[in-house]
Amino acid sequence: MHDKPGGSSLSTEVTTAAAPVERRAELSLRGHLGRALSVVVPVLIWFAPLDIEATTKHGLAITSFMILAWITEALDHSVAGLIGCYLYWALKVVPFDIAFTGFANDTAWFLFGAALFGAMATKSGLARRMAFAVIERVGNTYSRVLLGLIITDFLLTFLIPSGIARVVIMAAIALGLMDAFGAGPGSNIGRGMFLIITYAAGIFDKMIIAGAASITARGGIEKFGGVEVLWSRWFFAYLPCDVITILIAWWLTLWLYPPEQSGLSREAGYIGAELRKMGSWTFMEKRTALLMSGAVLLWLTDFVHHVSPSVIGLGVGLLAVVPGIGVLNVEDLKRVNYLPVFFVGSAISMGEVLVRTKGLDVLTKVMFAWMEPLLTNIWSSTFVLYWTGFIYHLFLASEISMLGTSIPLLMNFAKARGLDPLALGMVWTFASAGKIFAYQSSVLLVGYSYGYFQGKDLFRLGLWLTAVESLLLLLLVPLYWPLLGI
Repeated sequence: MHDKPGGSSLSTEVTTAAAPVERRAELSLRGHLGRALSVVVPVLIWFAPLDIEATTKHGLAITSFMILAWITEALDHSVAGLIGCYLYWALKVVPFDIAFTGFANDTAWFLFGAALFGAMATKSGLARRMAFAVIERVGNTYSRVLLGLIITDFLLTFLIPSGIARVVIMAAIALGLMDAFGAGPGSNIGRGMFLIITYAAGIFDKMIIAGAASITARGGIEKFGGVEVLWSRWFFAYLPCDVITILIAWWLTLWLYPPEQSGLSREAGYIGAELRKMGSWTFMEKRTALLMSGAVLLWLTDFVHHVSPSVIGLGVGLLAVVPGIGVLNVEDLKRVNYLPVFFVGSAISMGEVLVRTKGLDVLTKVMFAWMEPLLTNIWSSTFVLYWTGFIYHLFLASEISMLGTSIPLLMNFAKARGLDPLALGMVWTFASAGKIFAYQSSVLLVGYSYGYFQGKDLFRLGLWLTAVESLLLLLLVPLYWPLLGI
């Protein structure tokens, strides 16, 4: 069996696309300032004459290093997280098993299983075939192609939990479509296509427990909120929002960036030609489809068997590596990016350290004191939580670090005041999808680096979609979620 074209190019394309952005970020004032703050602030907190226990203060000092490094991107997120966990242990703030407890949590390994899913779909060519098949069926006018891209982005969320991987796969298709339309950088067609495939990749994985952010949030809600988070309940809770978001995102993109031409200018049979090149389904594609369909079926029925989504995800991911059953080999495993696993593990560890050192109690009082008077009913609570999460995310360059640092605080806040941890956690997680600047997500950075849209374009579309999602939540949370027991 041979790998499909494009399967091995994923990591190369990501590196090539993201490299200019990474170099600019490294030389930016924010980067230098972040490195300075990541040293100065923790030292000041460590020696500050605060009226709290020494262990609490020292835990907060190291935690401030991790958060500042994540916000400013002074270091790679996984490296900063590992350094923080090491300092918790080396400086005797907590024992080793507490400092690195996140790596024994199923959330980090769920993310590893998700990475194996992406490797399967990419290597087999199933993701690319699925994308072209959807677009072929929606039509070859620009508006229909755009709708096809959004629907494909949504469907790929089930197969490829990594938002970056989805952007790269969709970008490869979009570049071909751009050529077929005779459009280039700076055109409304180019801006519309690349904006929507980039932004959608960061929304849908909050409505489905798939990407690193929602997986991190799920782990935090279960661990610190003490409630069960079912994959199926989360999926059905956001299903109406999925459908409406697809339609609204489609309409907004057409409205903000009307195409220079409505249909393909040449190579009208481009989509069909690409599908014919792929030929009939390969054995590898069929095997991948079977494995992934089995996982999705188990996730959708977890309200019956109550098997953890992590067990299913990692189990199917590992099954894909078993000779004679799966589609991956040892070389494929070597190419998997393990750094996100370290990042998620360290973020969970940080939350546990805050609990053990009672730093969580201190932060909860400071962070949520002003919110309490505003959480008077389900309508105001939904609105306040969503927009607080949105503003909070402006100061965090990663949605994973946003959720990893705030979910433990939010769960503690909910339990102390008799609020529903699951509902609050789901709203807060969804708030992380609202973004208006590229630095807020690595997914946005990768899409932005292709050069087809500018920061002001992202700001316009992001602000509109954020407002729309807020209104949708105001309807779903009080009127629909109670029907699901949330």
